[in-house]
Amino acid sequence: MIAVALSLVLVAVAPGRAAPRGVQARAVAPGNVSFEQVSREAARARDENRDADAIRLYRQALELKPSWDEGLWYLSTLLYDKDRYSESRDLLRRFVSYDPEAGPGWALLGMSEFQTREYARALEHLQHSRRLTLGDRKEMAQSVTYFTAVSLTRLEQYDDSMDVLLEMINGGGCDLPVKEAAGLAALRMPLLPAEIPPDRREMIRTAGAAFCAVQMGQREEAEKQFHALAETFPKEPGVHYLYGTVLADVETDGAVRELKREVEISPYHVLARLRLADIYLKQEQPEQAQKFAEEAVNIEPNHASTHMVYGEVLAARRDLPNAIHELEKARELAPQVVRTRFDLLRAYAAAGRTEDANREKEAIEKLRQPATAPKSM
Repeated sequence: MIAVALSLVLVAVAPGRAAPRGVQARAVAPGNVSFEQVSREAARARDENRDADAIRLYRQALELKPSWDEGLWYLSTLLYDKDRYSESRDLLRRFVSYDPEAGPGWALLGMSEFQTREYARALEHLQHSRRLTLGDRKEMAQSVTYFTAVSLTRLEQYDDSMDVLLEMINGGGCDLPVKEAAGLAALRMPLLPAEIPPDRREMIRTAGAAFCAVQMGQREEAEKQFHALAETFPKEPGVHYLYGTVLADVETDGAVRELKREVEISPYHVLARLRLADIYLKQEQPEQAQKFAEEAVNIEPNHASTHMVYGEVLAARRDLPNAIHELEKARELAPQVVRTRFDLLRAYAAAGRTEDANREKEAIEKLRQPATAPKSM
């Protein structure tokens, strides 16, 4: 599906194939014979896989014509393939300034920046390339998706990373690189696959395999993998949360047991507390839910989900003034979340605040329009 090395074979425009959109040699001014000769020799060297000569000749041609976008592209791809990432990056920044709509240019720029450990910039440019067209470059698209996912994990945006990984799983299965990336995101470890400690590799791969099994509808296999994970690594943070989450829809008692175990191991694990509060709310036990919801808010006071769940718990306990206060805070932090809006609509209606309830109803209708699709939570 995707090679671990992710070499230029996956990203470059091979000799004889069309360059990215916008990468076409511009007309040479009459009499500029030396540029034409050097550029032809550079292309011939590239076609014949004489990379060192090609690099030298492309540099020479670009000295004569610095804005030659085709030369910038081919030289940057040759340098990337030689692991000369900082040089490739600098050329690609020039290249995209000449053609800002060239998706492959932004893609390779993002991958070069990833290799030079500029993860925030890399993510920005990889995501930009995903919004632009990459044409029929399937391998490049896979590489971009992979780099995007691992960059998101490295920057601690785990949920977004898992969303991107779902694309890879749904598009072609779950090979070893995807398992490692998924395991890191699921366990919420801000590492790159290359940074996995040897004594954690088995745990991360098992977590990734279980995550893949869930997404591919293989629930029995997922439960088996998560059970093995919890048995083999009983004291590792995140393991019992994952197992409890997969059990939540089929074995509530087991889910509660695993999630409480996670709270014991990870005193600041917010998601385990929110999941426990959700389970107790579904069981109509708001008193049990309140403890975990309160703890989640105290640990993470600036996250919308903690205020939303705490507001739901308070509403279930008929404490409408405080419930509305928490839900309004959640709305302030994440106004696009429909679940919060529904909670507020019901709370306002129960409190007799008809005008506020109608306002939330209108907001929900707007958020459900395709142009403003709601975020999940």
